[in-house]
Amino acid sequence: MKPAAMKALDRQRDVMIREHLLGRGIRDQAVLNAMREVPREEFIDERFREDAYGDHPLPIDERQTISQPYIVAYMIEALELDAADQVLEIGTGSGYAAAVLSRIVTNVYSVERLSGLAHSARKRLELLGYTNVVVHEGDGTLGWPEHAPYDAIVVTAGAPNVPQPLLEQLAIGGRLVIPVGQSADEQLLALVRRVSERDYRSKQLCGVRFVPLIGSAGW
Repeated sequence: MKPAAMKALDRQRDVMIREHLLGRGIRDQAVLNAMREVPREEFIDERFREDAYGDHPLPIDERQTISQPYIVAYMIEALELDAADQVLEIGTGSGYAAAVLSRIVTNVYSVERLSGLAHSARKRLELLGYTNVVVHEGDGTLGWPEHAPYDAIVVTAGAPNVPQPLLEQLAIGGRLVIPVGQSADEQLLALVRRVSERDYRSKQLCGVRFVPLIGSAGW
């Protein structure tokens, strides 16, 4: 990339942090640092690079999207992460959110149902040096029991209900952020906290629109 283009992206990244994140209430310094560090332009198609830090979704392969930066930061901040946390992400997509998470926590386990996306995200993350992210191809609604329990789970697709397998794989004290709604493309973002072996507390955060969560415990 030419130096002028790199400088332009640096300026746009600064605008993203200042206006779209800080300006809209994101305050977790670890989240802000991670969003500043991860190059969003490396996770999108070449033709969209100039718009990499615009505060809106962008298309990726397999008719999926990369979420707008604010929503990525908002969902991650809602997880109340600690550096020692083990995090499960459902819906790897391009790998961008997993990369952001990897700058904050110890390990990120990410599940993607679409083989093409799983392969390309795995390759991209390895190439960029995100060595604490593991990508698995499978049904995200079933989670990834092998590495459970998780301190935090984030789901980047909308579900009709919170999948029971994800609740079961959440550690006591763990947090789950997921879009939920009876419409396949309009949901409310929910924060679920596991308070004991059988008890969970949930609250709604904001309205969102995500691609549907496809799987045996989803759509």
